[in-house]
Amino acid sequence: MRYIASVARSYRLGARVAVAGMLVSGALAAAKIIVGWMAGSTSVVADGMESAADVVSSGIVLFGLKVAARPADENHPYGHGRFETLTGLTIGFLLAATGVVICIRSLSLVDAGHAPPASYAVWPLVVSIGAKAVMASVKRHYGKRIHSEALVADAMNDAVDILSGLTALAALSLTLYDPERFLAADQYGGGLVGLIVIFLGLRVVRETSMQLMDTMPDPEFMALIRRAAESVPGALGVEKCFARKTGLQYHVDLHLEVDPNLTVRESHEIATRVRNRIKNELDWVADVLVHIEPYPGS
Repeated sequence: MRYIASVARSYRLGARVAVAGMLVSGALAAAKIIVGWMAGSTSVVADGMESAADVVSSGIVLFGLKVAARPADENHPYGHGRFETLTGLTIGFLLAATGVVICIRSLSLVDAGHAPPASYAVWPLVVSIGAKAVMASVKRHYGKRIHSEALVADAMNDAVDILSGLTALAALSLTLYDPERFLAADQYGGGLVGLIVIFLGLRVVRETSMQLMDTMPDPEFMALIRRAAESVPGALGVEKCFARKTGLQYHVDLHLEVDPNLTVRESHEIATRVRNRIKNELDWVADVLVHIEPYPGS
């Protein structure tokens, strides 16, 4: 019950952060698209389209957290946490597709004749860079805290928004500095924003795919599991230890070495204490399956 309550709190916290991200990204997207269109700036509109995609990605994160919060059932004994990882994968594909659209739209306007953009187009970019810096920090902090791949992916999205905003700002500034020589810089800046978004999307796809393939966690995490297991009296060693992520937490398979002269009941009691010790000390562990092995040194 304590595990279920802890996971529920984590999902609620992640949902609140995702909703905040949607509100901020929505306001920034509207401001950049409207101001960029009025000012005639392709790079500002491109950055606004990227922020609009952020609203969709945060909505996907929210939906994923809601589904993943469902408790385990007969058909899903490990819970529904993997759905949260799937939302991170979806965000990656969405970002890559958005980047392609931005590139095509921006570069198609390079040779089109148009007036230079208005100087006030820089202001939504400046505001967006500051706001995204705050949101990226908040999402990454809470994503790491609750071990949410989707929220961390959304934080990476916001972090790249800062880079894309700076790129758009540099391109727009170059066009405003010398419209006759650098009129196309604004369009090329929009295309560069698209490339940045594509790169981010592919990176998110790769990292979430590794989680879906049951990639082992970092060695530091595994060392903590082994240390907690070996601290239990009667646990003489750990022969094997595996872990796979199922949503916000890990399920652990552990081969524990004990004195071969113990009874089955005594060995089982040690295994139970090891399981409880790991779950109590490491809140990112959902459950532990302990397999008893005879200690070879006995």
